[in-house]
Amino acid sequence: MTLDKAKERLQVQVDFGGFYNGNAAKIILSEVNREHGQQAVDRLIRELQLDKIFGFVPGTRFTGGLAVPDKHTPGRNS
Repeated sequence: MTLDKAKERLQVQVDFGGFYNGNAAKIILSEVNREHGQQAVDRLIRELQLDKIFGFVPGTRFTGGLAVPDKHTPGRNS
């Protein structure tokens, strides 16, 4: 998936903003992480303000549709 396509798909989830949309966003970010790396994930989190909408913080690793917090990042998800 290209980063533009990922951003487009994430924006749809942001527009709805519900719990299940957060799960869909995790799956999208998992694919971004696999194909483009953590820096791309962190950039999308910042650009789309996913920290405010879904509580995702930069440094959180997304793998297999799961959010794995970075234990060294302050204010991380628990």
